[in-house]
Amino acid sequence: MKKFLNSVDTVLTESLDGFAAAHVDILVLGEEHKFIRRRELKPGKVALISGGGSGHEPLHGGLVGHGMLDAACPGQVFTSPTPDQMLAAVGAVDTGAGCLFIVKNYEGDVMNFDMAAEMADGVQQVVTNDDVAVENSSYTTGRRGVAGTLVVEKIVGAAAEQGMALPELKALGDRVNAATRSMGVALTSGTVPAAGKPTFEIGDGEMEFGVGIHGEPGRRRDTLRSADAIAEEVCAAIAGDFGDRVKGPALLFVNGFGGTPSMELYLMYNSARRMFEKRGVTVIRSLVGSYVTSLDMAGCSITLTMLGDGMTALWDAPVHTAALRWGM
Repeated sequence: MKKFLNSVDTVLTESLDGFAAAHVDILVLGEEHKFIRRRELKPGKVALISGGGSGHEPLHGGLVGHGMLDAACPGQVFTSPTPDQMLAAVGAVDTGAGCLFIVKNYEGDVMNFDMAAEMADGVQQVVTNDDVAVENSSYTTGRRGVAGTLVVEKIVGAAAEQGMALPELKALGDRVNAATRSMGVALTSGTVPAAGKPTFEIGDGEMEFGVGIHGEPGRRRDTLRSADAIAEEVCAAIAGDFGDRVKGPALLFVNGFGGTPSMELYLMYNSARRMFEKRGVTVIRSLVGSYVTSLDMAGCSITLTMLGDGMTALWDAPVHTAALRWGM
């Protein structure tokens, strides 16, 4: 294993220290590294809080700032944050209008955010489950929450910035989640620093079809195929899950897992866009890049969100975070 680190025991805290220092204009690091919050809070605004295991950067800390999250709670690598982290974040960013937790559907995340929500006042939750690859996995009961979580955080974050109340934000988050589908393909495994070896073994001529963002198994192990063939199968699975709702305006998000060059991600975007447009989808918004990663895994996921109910305007609304910035 070759990684830039001083010690596996301090890799997370040192990374958080560097992240907060690099973005000191927009972020504050909470006491004992329990959370990252936006520097300038907006009184009377519903606070959005998310989090999860580290190793998926820039999710979630890189999405803290104007127009998205108010705080993010980082767990250890691929490990849920603890309820006391969420409670500390609530205390730091709740300005009186309540808090909305945005939670990926992994058993540890759901359990710990549920516990925090029970102990805090004025908290509601949106649970994301956009992955169509498998119905249950080694980390979940039900579908996994993956790259579509970013779409939920952006659209709901914009609505919160505009003053939408907590019940309406909860309903909006559920609608965006229901309008979003994702699937990923891995070409290599990621390597957890503490383990010192790849999470799974995969041959040079193989791919894991439907992989999860922690390296958990997908639909099957297969021989590596062309980008068009991979995109066709992923897009067919997403479109098939949507059914008749797949026609109309949409956001297409091609996400890298941490070890895939931009050149390949844009190539996959080109393939996926053609596949969806043949099925009646009109791609009117796009995002390409490594935003929901799995450490150094090579591969990508494809996410499609069917845009309606004012979602496009909320996607376009100004955002200023470490990872996403436009309109300001």
